[in-house]
Amino acid sequence: MDTKNLNYAFEIFEGMQLENLNYIYRGNFSQSITDNILLLTESNLNSTKENSKIRKRVYSIMVEGLQNITRHQEENAQDFSEQPGIFVIQKNGNNYFITTGNIIENIKIPIVQKLLEKINGLEQDQLKDYYKEVLMAGEFSNKGGAGLGLIEMARKSGNKLSYEFKKLNDKLSYFYLHSGISFIDEELKQIEDEIQDSLKHIITLHDILNTHNIVISFNGAFNQESLVLLLSIIEGQSVSSATTKKKLFYLMVEMLQNIVKHAINYSNTLESGNPGMFLISEDKGNYNLISGNYIEKSKVQELQQKIDQVNNISEDELEHFYNKNLLDFEMIDSKKSGLGIIDLRIKSNHKIKYHFNDIDSDTSFFTIQVTVN
Repeated sequence: MDTKNLNYAFEIFEGMQLENLNYIYRGNFSQSITDNILLLTESNLNSTKENSKIRKRVYSIMVEGLQNITRHQEENAQDFSEQPGIFVIQKNGNNYFITTGNIIENIKIPIVQKLLEKINGLEQDQLKDYYKEVLMAGEFSNKGGAGLGLIEMARKSGNKLSYEFKKLNDKLSYFYLHSGISFIDEELKQIEDEIQDSLKHIITLHDILNTHNIVISFNGAFNQESLVLLLSIIEGQSVSSATTKKKLFYLMVEMLQNIVKHAINYSNTLESGNPGMFLISEDKGNYNLISGNYIEKSKVQELQQKIDQVNNISEDELEHFYNKNLLDFEMIDSKKSGLGIIDLRIKSNHKIKYHFNDIDSDTSFFTIQVTVN
């Protein structure tokens, strides 16, 4: 079985775990998608044991960063569909990092860079005065405040804003904006070196996402709330047809419910939900839906046999096999859980790809992929 896609998916998951990346969204940003990203990330923050003061600051910077994308993403960026906007949230020890990225016209770079240098050259009390100065001057455009959001991000984080412009061609560049927050004894801490190193890792990961055209990569707590919010984000995506979108929805529900119901809380650091991964990538008109979660190693053989059995059944016999299992009332619940696997094969019209990675003597990481044309 070709597990090429699943190998890179597990590598991304490992990378996200190593860098403590909670959530990555790469795609078109609208107000509805932004709202759902905020709700999903807030839900994930609430599933941790972080105090409310830190969560509020992180949330505030997220709002400003996402608004910066939706306000300033360029209309001509649609010619660069392989380089859409990106949002990343990361927790590393006591530090939180928020990264946003979007296309920017090269002629605007000197203006943005000058503003960022101005903000980074000010102390906290000076930032407050500068915010009032800009607000009173009323220097606004039809795309929002004249850097007010950037000033607020610097104020809320207590750190300088890190940024990078990556040239795409003579007219456009990619603009990364990166902010870090750290607390010790409830006081903000300056972490300039950590912020810069973190941005380098994000840019490297972004290159991988672009290579495999990954739209969504979520690593965190899976529960009923996160399931609904992930589905809401897909609602705003441009999909070729209503039939395809409906099929994607159905398959996502089945795959995400599997994590919610059957995954094990391996790290035991989440207060609500099970840890797992969910990716969506596009490949030559096909959508690859990939989910991954921890399972007990004792269940690997049985699960592998179920998937192999379903993959080896001809398409003409699948419906009959499904109904036979559905109506077998003597079958215990653990056996009936295989109905979801049959359904994935029927609804996707593709064989199911899967892979198991050994984590330790008792645990494996189960990755599964279905493809929709």
